[in-house]
Amino acid sequence: MIENLRFLSYRNIADGEVALSSRRVFLVGENGQGKSNFLDAIYLLCFGSSFRGTRDSEAVRKGGSIFSLIGNFARDGMKESVCIRFENGKKTIRSGDKPVRDRKDLVARYPTIVFCHSDFEFAHGEPERRRFFFDQTASLAHPGYIDSFRDFRRVLKTRNLALKGKRVNILDVLDEQLVTYGISLSERRQSITTEFSGVFSDNHEKVSRIGSRVSIEYRPSWKFVGDRGKALDELRRRRPDELALGTTLSGPHRDRFSFIEAARDFTTTASTGQLRLLSLLLRTAQADYCTRVTGRAPVLLLDDVLLELDPDKRSRFMETLPDHEQAIFTFLPGEPYETYLTDDALVYWVDHGRFTSKNGC
Repeated sequence: MIENLRFLSYRNIADGEVALSSRRVFLVGENGQGKSNFLDAIYLLCFGSSFRGTRDSEAVRKGGSIFSLIGNFARDGMKESVCIRFENGKKTIRSGDKPVRDRKDLVARYPTIVFCHSDFEFAHGEPERRRFFFDQTASLAHPGYIDSFRDFRRVLKTRNLALKGKRVNILDVLDEQLVTYGISLSERRQSITTEFSGVFSDNHEKVSRIGSRVSIEYRPSWKFVGDRGKALDELRRRRPDELALGTTLSGPHRDRFSFIEAARDFTTTASTGQLRLLSLLLRTAQADYCTRVTGRAPVLLLDDVLLELDPDKRSRFMETLPDHEQAIFTFLPGEPYETYLTDDALVYWVDHGRFTSKNGC
């Protein structure tokens, strides 16, 4: 659980400390007051990067040159702190008194899942957004996946540079490496997708009640997953086109994931509301799956995501909220957040980056 956060020159949030001494925290305020920035600060402390994909320099308050965040965590009877400081164009991360040199260490220790509006792209966006989601899911549940993914991306980048530079003499060696790392990545994706699909389908049926199951299908670019020889043949067959275009045309970086209902692509017939719900339930399944695999419940960050659900689906979504270490919600003032309050919930009114407790303290 996150016990408190300390801010210095971070976006539009006032300098100082905000206590989070509850399993459920509700941030209520108009748009642009700092609610989403608060969630992004938590994500930054737990992931080492922004969930909105912004540069670190953009988090510095206007007119400043540095920012600092400190999060104090309590878990399993232990207390820890994470400090992130951005100064002179460089970000440093420390956990306690030790520097964090690899973000995957944060991911494993402080699993955090964010629900936000851009998640809609997982349901109805480009294939790369779905790949991002499933790679993130795999990384949360299996930290070793991060290394496999990095190895593949490193060789892919080198191979693309060789293709652009017409360095044909090194392509055979790079093909061998790409296939080695690519097959490992594909096999992991296939296994994880099969497990994840069952969790997602159960959650989706409970909340959507559409009368049929929606499953997830992994569609690898190399359809012969695990066959090294055929993967090498595919790379060599397409090499003339790759040299002409300067890019690798097959491999895990071109994999696809589809949502299937009654043997059809669900996204081609689903309404916007159904797609919005699907994107929310992907995150729910992500949390459930990661807890099952790791035994550690995550922190959930929910950024105005209930706004577009009808009352019945909103209620069922909240009833099926996955197990969590802590859940932090943002709401607009007119939303019925009181419906979801528990006796120990902490409520803050957010106005111009200042957090005022509505619990009388």
